[in-house]
Amino acid sequence: MNWFKIADKIEQLNLSAEGLAEIEVSGKKICISVKNDSIQACAAKCPHAGGIMANGYVDALGNIVCPLHRYCFSLQNGRNTSGEGYFLKVYPVETRPEGIFVGIKENNLFNW
Repeated sequence: MNWFKIADKIEQLNLSAEGLAEIEVSGKKICISVKNDSIQACAAKCPHAGGIMANGYVDALGNIVCPLHRYCFSLQNGRNTSGEGYFLKVYPVETRPEGIFVGIKENNLFNW
């Protein structure tokens, strides 16, 4: 797992009114969610129809909701909570004294 610094503090993330932002980390577009001082990260696009997750919202249960068809996904584990059976890639986030970091597993030829 490689850790990439995405900001010094939350205010630098350029969040929408819904608390979401799309950023690029190590060549991957990911969606950052901030709700109640909890920072989470997931794939930038919905696995169902490719909706931009940063254009959606986080519901009262803490699930991210795709703006296209309202499919809901847990930001904790990526599971589809609205019953359609899809899975959204999620990434670990750490807040450290030196900033906010996202962990991305880099796969190589042998998956080491």
